[in-house]
Amino acid sequence: MWRIFLCLSLVISYLSLVNQWIVSPCQLIDLISTHQEGKAQFKVGNAFYRPTTQIVRDLGILAAAIHKQKTGELRVLDAMAGCGVRGLRYLLEAEAEFVWVNDADPNVYPVLSDNLRTTLSASQYHLTQTDVNRIFFDCYNRSDFYDLIDVDCFGAPVPYVGTVLWGTKLGGMVYLTSTDGRSVTGNNVHNSLKFYGAYARSHPAAHEQGLRLIMGKLQEQAASQERGVDPVFAYFTGETYRVMMRFVEKPQLTENNYGWLGYCHHCGNYQTVGWRKLGKAICPYDGEKLVLSGPLWLDSLHDRATVKEMANLAQEWGWSKPMSLLNLMATEADLPPYFYTLQHIGKKGKIDLPKRDRLIATLQEQGYRACATHVNLQAIKTDASFTHCVETAKELSS
Repeated sequence: MWRIFLCLSLVISYLSLVNQWIVSPCQLIDLISTHQEGKAQFKVGNAFYRPTTQIVRDLGILAAAIHKQKTGELRVLDAMAGCGVRGLRYLLEAEAEFVWVNDADPNVYPVLSDNLRTTLSASQYHLTQTDVNRIFFDCYNRSDFYDLIDVDCFGAPVPYVGTVLWGTKLGGMVYLTSTDGRSVTGNNVHNSLKFYGAYARSHPAAHEQGLRLIMGKLQEQAASQERGVDPVFAYFTGETYRVMMRFVEKPQLTENNYGWLGYCHHCGNYQTVGWRKLGKAICPYDGEKLVLSGPLWLDSLHDRATVKEMANLAQEWGWSKPMSLLNLMATEADLPPYFYTLQHIGKKGKIDLPKRDRLIATLQEQGYRACATHVNLQAIKTDASFTHCVETAKELSS
């Protein structure tokens, strides 16, 4: 009888917890189970954690490790830590000397504190729960600058773009997140103007446009300090945008690398447009007016040398997925700031979808630069025109 009573009591307690927290049985198990990512062991508790985005954190670790190898220093500020997995991995895998771990949400503080305390010594980290903008200005006031600041925010990163550089060391890096795809892909023009001071229009390469709007905004903020930022890499996960840029002393913003992207809805061709030619933004292929997005960053999407170093380190560590991604990034790094989807090529040419790799190889044989793009695996980046790609695809299909 006592066993039946005990089982009933446990069931009632379980149901009470589920009702109180409004969580599923899987989430309830998640609150108490230990996870492992890389070398870090941690509990998630009620903090946000998405295992499927591990590669985003892998890229941050690889870039941080390369920075440590080159400079001999690595101090990290994890501004929105959640359960603390990033802070743990920067210390355990990138070999940071110190990590400032912060999360303004008081509800995640207990699990965050426990995860850090269980693995690290007190001298390795500093834990706070405050607004990140206060932290950035505090860093500046005390000349306490960091080699890497990771801002894994929800929504648009704009509230932090104007302040994060105040806490960044010259030569250090900023790693920004955006989950606001609507504002940067032409689905909310009001917010694109409000957040980025730019108009984002809809077109097939709009997700790359999203990365470039964020890069341009950070470049603009650096220029206001008479400084610059150089791309390290930019990554679209399929849902979110991640941009890492390096804070440098020399201003980088020019009318050649910061301007508008023009798209012709009639023929499918793209063209970059500087501010001096805004009044003459006409498609050279059919004379139609271009739909303009911008201003945004028009130069390299990634630093080829750095992503190659990251790829080599990933290979050394046996990280196959990041290595493949980084090798692709190295190939696409300085190609034009747009791409052509195979679907659009097939539709325009009235043919079945062309084979991506065969089309790329043919364009290369013709003397054009061409490759795949990580932003859309069913697309190509090339300096050939869209019109030429359609004609080439039609020849291949026949």
